[in-house]
Amino acid sequence: MNTNKILLAGLIGGAASFLLGWLVWGVVLADFMKSNAGSATGVMKPESEMVWWALIVGNLAGGLLLALIFGRWGSISTFLTGAKAGAVIGLLIGISFDMTMLATSNIMTLNGALVDILANAVVAGVVGGIVGWFLGRK
Repeated sequence: MNTNKILLAGLIGGAASFLLGWLVWGVVLADFMKSNAGSATGVMKPESEMVWWALIVGNLAGGLLLALIFGRWGSISTFLTGAKAGAVIGLLIGISFDMTMLATSNIMTLNGALVDILANAVVAGVVGGIVGWFLGRK
């Protein structure tokens, strides 16, 4: 697949990931995640201290990861197949990260980790669908 198309799909996926991340973790799950924080204190930065460029780079990397997998190796080019693959990838990455953090830190409770895993699967599924749809455009 065309490298420029993959890069553009990654950019679009990254933007979608950023917006969905704000909606899911910043709005919908904000209170739940606060109430399911572990005993560690001072871990979360207030919005005024967030390193926005790093958050943007992280979201762009996630969008590019899906676009690269889908466009180079997966031949994924529809919303539905992108959503399915994105959800599986998001679920596995979420399990890997959250279970490791649960085992080694006091950042969140088990309930917080489980909800975060599901949220990662949902967000990655939607982002994957968008990336798949874009890659399938003629």
